[in-house]
Amino acid sequence: MRLLILTSLMLLAACQVSKDNENGTITAEFNQDVAENAAKDVANGAEALGASIANEAEQTAAKIENTDVDVDVNVDTNTAEHRN
Repeated sequence: MRLLILTSLMLLAACQVSKDNENGTITAEFNQDVAENAAKDVANGAEALGASIANEAEQTAAKIENTDVDVDVNVDTNTAEHRN
């Protein structure tokens, strides 16, 4: 869904609209260079975001591995069914 919104915004940014008041016309042109540059920017941002998420996951995993956990378990075997 987000990709669809980003794609729509990129295409909209690549459109250049001009209005000629003398003859009352409006011209809309699609600039492929602007669209390609916007796509590259989005791809670079997504790559940087992915790298940041992977780095954070590695750091969290390292913190978990370095955590010592002590567990105390008290078991009472001296119950009525275990007495002789």
